[in-house]
Amino acid sequence: MKSLSAHGGPPSYPIIGCLMSFYKNRYRLLDCTKSLREFVVKTLQEEVENRLIPLLEKAADDEKVLDLQDVLRRFAFDIVGRVSLGTDPFCLDLSRPLPPLVKAFDTASEISAMRGTAPVYAVWKTKRMMNMGAEKKLKQAIKLVHSSVLEIVQSKKMVLENDQERKLDNDLLSRLLSAGHDEEVIRHANKFHYGWKRHNITAMTWLFWLLSKHQSSEEMIVDEVQTLLNNGERAIDYELLKDMNFLKACLCESMRLYPPVAWDSKHALADDVLPDGTFIGTGDRVTYFPYGMGRMDSLWGKDRFEFKPERG
Repeated sequence: MKSLSAHGGPPSYPIIGCLMSFYKNRYRLLDCTKSLREFVVKTLQEEVENRLIPLLEKAADDEKVLDLQDVLRRFAFDIVGRVSLGTDPFCLDLSRPLPPLVKAFDTASEISAMRGTAPVYAVWKTKRMMNMGAEKKLKQAIKLVHSSVLEIVQSKKMVLENDQERKLDNDLLSRLLSAGHDEEVIRHANKFHYGWKRHNITAMTWLFWLLSKHQSSEEMIVDEVQTLLNNGERAIDYELLKDMNFLKACLCESMRLYPPVAWDSKHALADDVLPDGTFIGTGDRVTYFPYGMGRMDSLWGKDRFEFKPERG
């Protein structure tokens, strides 16, 4: 799939798992799993309380209509920027234009996805060779992404080199640079941006849309959260999030009906045989269809098109 996603962001579900494996294998001695989780939760809480909720409250007071998908896109980019690169793009400030890096990521993601839908690969490969059309835009976007990330990396390295107290920031970039892996940092930072932002925006947008259509489920989520928070006496942390079972059920049901990646393809590196006996030859393309699988009568029953978090 490397050729389909030229900017380094594989369009598939395993992206975050692969990245976490990368960090775990190379930086086991840092023992950063717990502190990283805490940093992510803290960042999410700050972004929600200080930016997202005030933005939504002001829009409600002004009776202003917001594009929820755009708001969540900005929200996600703020989070992933702070967590992965240790930089704050302030995307949720609607008075500011979107940073060029955000637009470049979106352009690269969109054109890379179009490659996968092309019936004949020779078309986009020819455009790439001739540097024309969408492939020209893709090359420009990739160049901007890489140069922007490189600039952030160099700036962060200077900060670390001049830090006499050797106080390590919690973001991934600071941790990886401290371990001395510059080139890998740039490559994997791009992947993290792509995977985290793309999948989470889609999942959150569909979840909020479905909850707006199912008030009882929305009320059950609110009750669950208020109960776990014990009327504000308990702080939000990673363990608390794990106890939000009904919220998790709603999210899973939402992704069953509207998966963040509706379809995905893989190419066989070697001959293989699937469990049902189907032979897969080297170079064969295998496509699976989560959107269709989530709506199969044989798997989900007659009510397969309905949003039912309680289906368990």
